Amino acid sequence: MSDDGKPTPDNRKTTPQERQRAFAILFVCLLSVGMGQTLVFAVLPPIAADLGMSEFETTMIFSLSAFLWILTSTFWGKRSDFMGRKPVILIGVFGFAISTSLVGVVLLAGYWAWISMALMFPLVMGARAIFGIFGSGAMPASQAYVADRTTRAERAGSIAQIGAAFGLGTVVGPGVAAAFAEIHILAPFFAVGALAFISGVAIWILLPERTAPKKMLGEKQEKRAELKWSAPNVRPWLVAGVVLSLMQSIMMQLFAFYLMAELDMGGSAATQLVSVGMMAMAMATLVAQLGLIQRFNLPVPFLLRWGAVTMVVSFGMLVFGGSYGVLVSALALAGLGFGFLRAGLSAGASLSVSLKDQGAMAGLIGSTAATGHILNPAIGIPLFYLLHSAPFMLGMALSVLVLLFAIFHPILKSLRETDGGIDEEDEEIGLH
Repeated sequence: MSDDGKPTPDNRKTTPQERQRAFAILFVCLLSVGMGQTLVFAVLPPIAADLGMSEFETTMIFSLSAFLWILTSTFWGKRSDFMGRKPVILIGVFGFAISTSLVGVVLLAGYWAWISMALMFPLVMGARAIFGIFGSGAMPASQAYVADRTTRAERAGSIAQIGAAFGLGTVVGPGVAAAFAEIHILAPFFAVGALAFISGVAIWILLPERTAPKKMLGEKQEKRAELKWSAPNVRPWLVAGVVLSLMQSIMMQLFAFYLMAELDMGGSAATQLVSVGMMAMAMATLVAQLGLIQRFNLPVPFLLRWGAVTMVVSFGMLVFGGSYGVLVSALALAGLGFGFLRAGLSAGASLSVSLKDQGAMAGLIGSTAATGHILNPAIGIPLFYLLHSAPFMLGMALSVLVLLFAIFHPILKSLRETDGGIDEEDEEIGLH
């Protein structure tokens, strides 16, 4: 460390072997967090019904964690710029592990009649709130960790790989839940909680952290403007993140209702068909993020433009298609489109700020991910009641806006995409 508090080049260098191992550790870590997300969505509703919770109470549990995630993601992203990436990742992973395990403990106490329903509901809310408050730190700190150790040309592919880990977890989560539910209906909570604890210990012991964090030195600290959401290089990405989140919420939350209305079928029959469609969507996202982006090293403008075009076609197929095959194909296309758009959004936002602001930017982008779940009930659902295809028409319009943003906005033109050569940030990272 130099006298002025800045990291020396030796502190920032990471060998390719260390970097590969570090990214693999983060992949497993975020895989467990993704599993926990879909596990709760798949397992909690029937458990809550057995214990006498209403649909409103169950929905409140989901909404609370999403709301807290929005509030705290930015905070933890900024803290990782000062505390270091590894400590914040640990806070997020252990927070998730504790939250998931506590939910299982409280529900088990309810099953065994150790606590009353009046007490169980607020305790479950409190346990899930731990995830929203602390678990939100894992993703932005992990993304900033990757940004610290990649060149600008590598950024999109590496960030897509981290995002794919979370996506893969959401795919396998229901299967893991079903397998452990054979042991006990609450076993999935304890199994995923244990996996998260193991991931946290692995990060603690094995994850290299050579990037020295900025120190809180009071008056001696170098005066530097804090990254603000209203900054010209930040606000466009946040708006795009909110738009993308609303598009995803429309697709995810309303597809099942739309399928039942269009094909005139009941809920039990639709469940099987919707599950197949959602699986196709998830697998297409993984193909985009782990296959196409990694194989061809696709740049940010390409990801945003073709992702938006794909989503226009996908929403259009939902609006005009009248058969199950067309609807499932639309979901598969949506998976490809969202895979491109999410990676392009995260990488583009990362490339728009300096290395010193990676954590702050990742936190701001992370805070937009859950906004669609809050906006859609007030926007998408009333449109659905007005006309079943109206929310998907809105999705088409939003996709066109994203396409116009990707083609014409100056911030896209200012991104300095490289061909793998050494630029100023590559030298600072110490990768060459």
